[in-house]
Amino acid sequence: MSELPWLAGLPDARQRIRALGGAGPAAWELALELAGSRLDFLLTNALDTVIRRRFPAPPADSTLKPVRLAILGSGTFAHLHGAIRVAGLRHALWIELYECAFGQYRQELQDPASALHRFQPTAILIALDGYHLAAGVNAAMDASSCAQELDSVRARIHQTWTDARAAFQCPILHQTVLPVFPDVLGSNEHRLPGSRCHFLQQLNQSLRPMADASGVDLVAIDTVIGQDGIAQWHDPTLWHHAKQEIAPQAAPHYGDLVVRVLAARQGLSRKCLVLDLDNTLWGGVIGDDGLDGIVLGQGSAQGETFVAFQIYVKELARRGVILAVCSKNDETNALEVFDQHPDMILRRADIACFCANWSDKAHNLREIARQLNIGIDSLVFVDDNPFERELVRRELPEVAVPELSDDPATFAQTVSDAGYFESIAITEEDLARSAQYIGNSNREASRKSATDLRSYLEDLQMRLLWKRFDRVGLQRIVQLINKSNQFNLTTRRYTPEQVLEVMADPKAFGLQLRLLDRFGDNGVIAIVIGRLRDGHDLVLDTWLMSCRVLGRQVEQATLAVIVGVAESLGATRLVGEYVPTKKNDMVRDHYASLGFTVEHQDPSGASRSILEMAGFVPQQTSIAIIDETVT
Repeated sequence: MSELPWLAGLPDARQRIRALGGAGPAAWELALELAGSRLDFLLTNALDTVIRRRFPAPPADSTLKPVRLAILGSGTFAHLHGAIRVAGLRHALWIELYECAFGQYRQELQDPASALHRFQPTAILIALDGYHLAAGVNAAMDASSCAQELDSVRARIHQTWTDARAAFQCPILHQTVLPVFPDVLGSNEHRLPGSRCHFLQQLNQSLRPMADASGVDLVAIDTVIGQDGIAQWHDPTLWHHAKQEIAPQAAPHYGDLVVRVLAARQGLSRKCLVLDLDNTLWGGVIGDDGLDGIVLGQGSAQGETFVAFQIYVKELARRGVILAVCSKNDETNALEVFDQHPDMILRRADIACFCANWSDKAHNLREIARQLNIGIDSLVFVDDNPFERELVRRELPEVAVPELSDDPATFAQTVSDAGYFESIAITEEDLARSAQYIGNSNREASRKSATDLRSYLEDLQMRLLWKRFDRVGLQRIVQLINKSNQFNLTTRRYTPEQVLEVMADPKAFGLQLRLLDRFGDNGVIAIVIGRLRDGHDLVLDTWLMSCRVLGRQVEQATLAVIVGVAESLGATRLVGEYVPTKKNDMVRDHYASLGFTVEHQDPSGASRSILEMAGFVPQQTSIAIIDETVT
């Protein structure tokens, strides 16, 4: 696992890394390609060295999000820096790193003049070693003494979280503890109260509810070690010689585990799993073998492996991953399996976009992204055919394409190990996402059958439900703010604490809006944050919407809600800000289209627009607006 087997290897990776230092205009693209390939510890560090020398900062047109990560720990982490930075490139982050002086994490947190405070991190990773944490435990202790020690260790960890949040108001990651101690009792180690091995197991288990209650994101290295074995991750000799708790050979995997959590917090996780069919969801070729000839289901070992993979895919859909099909096939034959084969776990109703034809797969993947109205970088493409995988990697480097073995029994674990769909929380909207995208397919079919746009919109029977921010919706609010990029006027990001500050501010408001129609619940589709300035200007700090509801007059209905709330605060005009990014050009003229007057626009494209509310007349729409605070 140390070399990330789900990534494709490059046979000439060493030569490419050497060439990177002298490469021309294509150097940045080569650097990203290398970062997305399978490299061992030495090659990862070599790549990091060349990139840092060649690129002190990412190119001006890069879409990488900057992160200033501070590592606060009780061991040595310098040998992991390269792997973390390279993993950042793989997950669309540009990471600058700071590591506290050895064992000085408490002192640096509490000293405003420390190098840590000068660094001003935007994310913090706390990584405490098992030797340090279990120092007060020994096999002669009774259960009561061990319980007191466990409480004491947990209290120190919690205080560290509190100090870090108070100092920097940024996301906090905490690495679970490596199980570094051998057992001294055996299979029933838990019956020895003072076992250091069991103590760390108890600590890891208790960290989970603690982190949930404190809004801390875990890097669950103990779970991964349970699969790989401690010897793959920890070398006692290196610990005693250099205080390296993570073995160098595990650095690429460690970096990926840390960065995928950082990326999830930034809203950069993938959204859609796109599946090939023949020899991916079933054995054989449906066009040649027919419904009775494909290998699927009970009765054969291989047939059961395909069922197991489909069960895993179905679980992904249940937790909010969108499913799509991209197959070179006759659509009628392909659909027959979904509709009629008795052992199919996935059914047509599970698939939000079904693309089976004879076009090349890169073309079809672009079409899937277009139909679902998501970025091409939201897709993960699973195909058993190495030719098709390589074609997509070359034509669409933004698409994640896991490297699969020839054994379908490994497909599910490969997708899981890759962490494409890493998430820090699951909301009700996540659980309903697949149904929402399938509902969009039904809406599109209804739109095509309608004689005109007005009749189509009226036929949808839309209801826009709005209310102020509340604690119940906090996770979803933060999630939307931090992952929405396209329809997002300013792309400002908020922590949970900052959202709570908006809720407590009498001169500000936060709105969450949900759209329902006859095809179902679209979930929370818009977030608006407004702040009263100078007693009469209501500045729209944030306005973001889900792209899947565009073209339904939701923008106009949302403006009517905003005006009503702004008037209740005493505002007389709205001030709309637009801050351009690489992904939000679609809303450049948003305020002008709603009747605002552009007051200022600078050369970068950023603008400030004004709407005088005295003469505002809400546009007539086909949407019923419902204030949930009074229902």
